[in-house]
Amino acid sequence: MTTIHLNNLVKRFGAFTALKTMDLEIRNGEFMALLGPSGCGKSTTMNMIAGMESPSEGRILFDGRDMNGVTMGRRGVGFVFQNYAIFTHMSVYDNLAYGLKVRGTAQTEIDRRVKAIAEFLQLTPLLKQPSAKLSVNILQRLAIGRSAIVEPAIFLLDEPLSNVDAAFRAVMRTELKHLQRQFKQTMVYVTHDQLEAMTMADRIAVMDHGVLQQVGTPLEVYNDPVNLFVADFIGSPGMNRLNGRLAESDRGLVVDLGRLGRTAPISSDLAAAARHNGAREVVYGFRPERVLLSGSGEGIPLPVTFVERIGARTIVHLGDGEQRVKAVFDNNVGLQSGKTAHVAIEPGAIRLFDAKSGIAIREAR
Repeated sequence: MTTIHLNNLVKRFGAFTALKTMDLEIRNGEFMALLGPSGCGKSTTMNMIAGMESPSEGRILFDGRDMNGVTMGRRGVGFVFQNYAIFTHMSVYDNLAYGLKVRGTAQTEIDRRVKAIAEFLQLTPLLKQPSAKLSVNILQRLAIGRSAIVEPAIFLLDEPLSNVDAAFRAVMRTELKHLQRQFKQTMVYVTHDQLEAMTMADRIAVMDHGVLQQVGTPLEVYNDPVNLFVADFIGSPGMNRLNGRLAESDRGLVVDLGRLGRTAPISSDLAAAARHNGAREVVYGFRPERVLLSGSGEGIPLPVTFVERIGARTIVHLGDGEQRVKAVFDNNVGLQSGKTAHVAIEPGAIRLFDAKSGIAIREAR
């Protein structure tokens, strides 16, 4: 296993800065996901870790050893690309065995490892087949096996599941996690799919426009986003956002929700943080899963505009204009389009953001 430190890492391509001063520690044996939209710098970061690109500034350290000038082949990394990189003229066995043969591994050890990885990835019946005749799903499974079989200390995966079907993605999410646990590798996984990151990663590094936005466990970035970008990007659906203004009342500091005709209370600790921040215009945020239905005359009245039923999960779209809310329930709640629902928010679920900067207003920790 290997610890990776990215220290003040910057990458420029001419006048364009793809990565802006990134500091990140990826721990020994950790599954770290680099998550963000296209063009955020996540693949550029991975390419520098692999040695395919050189930093414009900063250092990459493996267990304290500076990788500047160390070629990709000498870094001890395995790499799986978005587009499977396998030899289609070879059999499945020969593809799996290729890296071991290049290293001069004894044939008996090659046979042992090929058998083990083929069984793990359910490739055993296909070992003699030519790779050119395999499906895309199996080719990507083979690409993962070919990199994993040499047991690299660091395993890098650049959106490896983006070209395969949904059912296969669900299977491979589980298998990749099992693979990492079995070999105890430090794994860095690039993806734009927050579901992949949330289900597999020990921690997630959320990126946007070349800037590292937040690093934390899946629950940390989901429950406590540091800014509106993370709040929107993490979660399906993303965090609800209502525009409001802080106002004093006989209940203390509240959020005036404007044309919704309601004020929303906030905790005393959050009120203290808001006073310290000094912002008046705020965004009142809460997760769709934390919405409750309340009795008529209570809560926030919102028109029901659309009801999505996805199996046992129901997503109710509420409100109109800029003040829209989504609520997620684990059953059919009986709401219909055109009706009015009165909603409340679970205690402790409220998050406030400075409307101007987008940065979270956080309670003292």
